[in-house]
Amino acid sequence: MKIAFLVGNFPSLSETFVLNQITGLIDLGHEIDIYATRPFNLEAVHRDVEKYDLLSRTFYYPVLPSNYWLRIIKGIGILLTWGVRYPFIWKTLNFFQFQRYASSFRFLYQTVPFLKQRLPKYDFILCHFGHVGKKGNCLRKIGAVQGKLGTVFHGWDLTEYIQEEGKQVYDELFSEGDLFLPISNRWKNLLVDLGCPKDKTFVHRMGIDCEQFKFKPHQPNSSETIHIATVARLTEKKGIEYGIRAAAKIKQAYPNFSYTIVGDGPLKADLESLIQQLHVENVVKLLGWKQRDDVIAILNRAVFLLAPSVTARNGDQEGIPVAIMEAMAMGLVVVSTQHSGIPELVVDKVSGFLAAERDADALAELVICLIQQPELCREISQRGRTQVEENYDIQQLNLRLSKLLEEAVASPQKRNPTIAVGNSLRAI
Repeated sequence: MKIAFLVGNFPSLSETFVLNQITGLIDLGHEIDIYATRPFNLEAVHRDVEKYDLLSRTFYYPVLPSNYWLRIIKGIGILLTWGVRYPFIWKTLNFFQFQRYASSFRFLYQTVPFLKQRLPKYDFILCHFGHVGKKGNCLRKIGAVQGKLGTVFHGWDLTEYIQEEGKQVYDELFSEGDLFLPISNRWKNLLVDLGCPKDKTFVHRMGIDCEQFKFKPHQPNSSETIHIATVARLTEKKGIEYGIRAAAKIKQAYPNFSYTIVGDGPLKADLESLIQQLHVENVVKLLGWKQRDDVIAILNRAVFLLAPSVTARNGDQEGIPVAIMEAMAMGLVVVSTQHSGIPELVVDKVSGFLAAERDADALAELVICLIQQPELCREISQRGRTQVEENYDIQQLNLRLSKLLEEAVASPQKRNPTIAVGNSLRAI
């Protein structure tokens, strides 16, 4: 099949789940094009981007100037360049139908790579994140691209985004889309409650290549340094604050331990201040982003992965973090929270351990108890690997995704009448 991926920034070091799908479908013989926003930094990229020469398959949207008058001037240039050959692009300025997507000129700008590709025809258009699915549907509606349309829902697009824009925000996408792929049962139930057609909605999990992660049972030895790791962006929903607070309590019981946090993000300065405030500079280290091989080395040394995820104040939630899957595949013992889809991966007391959100005391108590039970840790380590192999292996998931797309392409085109056009498009 010929498949178009519509994504946000690409390539992105923090969204390897998109990369894994793309390379997996290429390996299965599909022809892939990628439409994306150009990231700020193209120097640090995953090795598979180069291995599969993905940048040659990637078509970037023009940069939208922050100055509105400059945006208008460049928009006029787009209209003069393409408007005679493709007069439908004038529809992108229809405020009454497309509202903010039109008035911001974003819709017009995002037609450009499709115009340059001469209105490409695909068997399937796969959009990652709900708001991107809405854009894909608009682009298809005006004729900039053709193909069946599917949307993968991850978390932010079903929490913070809906909280900001309203429950009707996906009405038109639900009416006109062909396939909906939430990454967890939790998100599937929410989608159906919002009005997503149940017969077009299938849980499709993100996954990892288990063969790339060598397993060894991880168990603590209280006579040696106990290494704990977190791999995450430094944002509120990752709950790093509670990991650091838990570390301060663990230090009281086991001074001979280290807590390494890999990742960067907007809360870095706040977390550095918290580390100093709690006087744990000697055991808690913020390393920033690291290359994949460095992350693997850090995880190999660790016994526990701490993933203290929380619901952010703006409603943002996780999906199911890939970092947890990778740690479980390597044999680390995961201590996480009862948050979003995490319990679907980390089954409490079976393939890991879960505390309530924002409960640093409970996180610390779990780690302290587990340090005293190395044999239990060894058992949990093995069960964690089995859980990932059976349910989150990217090879099997990509085979399933390929079949889902093929079935959607083969099914008759049936679209419901468009509903609530203005309300559902205003938030693009």
